[in-house]
Amino acid sequence: MSGDGEPGAGASTARLVYITTGSEAEARRIGRTLVEERLAAGVNVIPGVTSNYWWDGAVQEAAETVIVAKTRQDLLDALTRRVREMHSYDCPCVVALPIVGGFADYLDWVAAETESR
Repeated sequence: MSGDGEPGAGASTARLVYITTGSEAEARRIGRTLVEERLAAGVNVIPGVTSNYWWDGAVQEAAETVIVAKTRQDLLDALTRRVREMHSYDCPCVVALPIVGGFADYLDWVAAETESR
C-alpha cells in the first residue's frame, strides 16, 4: 500500500515476473537484456537457490538463480518470448504475479521505465 493506504496508480497493471535460470551468468544476461529492451523496469538476480522439481519422470535437484523482473501486464507476452529466446532450458519457469498495491511512486516508475523511448 502507498503511504495513504491506497494502492499505487500503477498497481492494476504492474507485475512481478519470477524466472529461474541454470546459472548466475545466464540470469545476469537475461535480466540485463530485459531492462535494456525496456521489457522490465528493473530486475533482481538472486543466486544460490536450490530447486527441487519433477522432470523426466523423476524428482530433480538443481542449483539455480532467480530473476524477479518488474514490468507491466501488456509486456508479459513480449517479455516471455524474449526470455524463451535467450534461455537454456527447454521449459523455463516464467510466471507473472499481479501487484495489488504498493508505493505509488515506485509503481509509477515501473510504468514509466517500461515505456518506449
